[in-house]
Parts: sequence; C-alpha cells; structure tokens
Amino acid sequence: MIHDKFPSKLLENAVEEFAKLPGIGRKTALRLVLYLLKLDELEVEDFGNAIIQLRKEINHCKVCHNISDTEVCNICSNPSRNEEVICVVETIRDVLSIENTRQYNGLYHVLGGVISPMDGVGPSDLEIASLVERIEKNDVTEIILALSTNMEGDTTNFYIYKKLKNIEVKVTTIARGVSVGGELEYTDELTLGRSIKNRINYSDTLTF
Repeated sequence: MIHDKFPSKLLENAVEEFAKLPGIGRKTALRLVLYLLKLDELEVEDFGNAIIQLRKEINHCKVCHNISDTEVCNICSNPSRNEEVICVVETIRDVLSIENTRQYNGLYHVLGGVISPMDGVGPSDLEIASLVERIEKNDVTEIILALSTNMEGDTTNFYIYKKLKNIEVKVTTIARGVSVGGELEYTDELTLGRSIKNRINYSDTLTF
C-alpha cells in the first residue's frame, strides 16, 4: 500500500491520531487537521484542552454508571424523576437516545455492554451485580430491559430476567417497534419513544 506523502511530520502525526477514531479514514482525518490549522491558535488550544479535561476529569455515576461531572449524575439526583422505574441499557449512547424521546421519566442503569462469549464478555464484566443490588436496596417496582434487539441483547435480557426471578419487581421490555437486530442509538426518536411507552412484560416474549 502506498502511503500519503506529507510535507510535515507534525501534520502526519496529527492525521494518524485522528484516523484512529472510529469512522474516520485518512482523507477525513487530513481534512479535519487542515481545518484546525486554519483556526486561531487559541481556538485550537481550547479544542485540545476540552479533550484533555474530558479524559482526566469525567466521572461515572456511582448509582447508574452514566457519564457525569459529579459523583451522582443529574438524572439520578433529579427529585422529579420516578425512582421506582429503572431502564436498563447497554451504553451511555442509549441513555442519550431515550432521553431525546422525552417519553421516559424514570432512572437508568448502564450495563457497559452485553453478554458476548465470542468477544470474551461475560456477566461479571458488566454492571449486572450492581443492578441486582440496587433493586434489592431500593423501592423499585419495574425494570425496563431496553437492550438492542440482537442475539447478544436477548441473551443479556434473559440472564437479567433469571437473576431477578426471585425479587418482587416487574420486568418489562421495549415493544418490538425497534427492528430485530437493530441498535437503540440508530432508532429514530418517534419509534423508540413508542417502544418505551408500549413496553410489554418480558415473560410474554419467552417462547417456552
């Protein structure tokens, strides 16, 4: 493969770093770097400092594991949220997607992934134990399983359902308005909002 010839090693290094980002090829990386070079030095410093500060100072909420500036995120600490309902999601991106629907007013629990033996991800690698502990210690009446509708998501749903079987809590799942095999972050807000509002008992989805 013939690599691009750069007139500057500094330029090449910057392009290589941008190209490490998901979905960013070398041509796009070069375009972004050249754009930054057109900006005032102060603007570029602000850009760089924002990334550095993000990496150094960002927290994960000790309750739901969402990204937060503080020890407890603004959703968990909001007294107007319904503390009796917890929506279980795979990633922080899913929290953002559901919040954008404005159809949900409960709390969240971010697992940090889904069970995927092929990728070496088991239940102990996810925030499942902390979810069970959270339900046992608080007055939670409903758990909404809002994971992606693929094999890994279904496996994780079933595992959580089995873990909660002996706890008095209603377990529901989002309606299948979300296409099978689809991921929440790519589902339009209207469809996702309806899927949450029209959620069904998880046990009704089991075929045995």
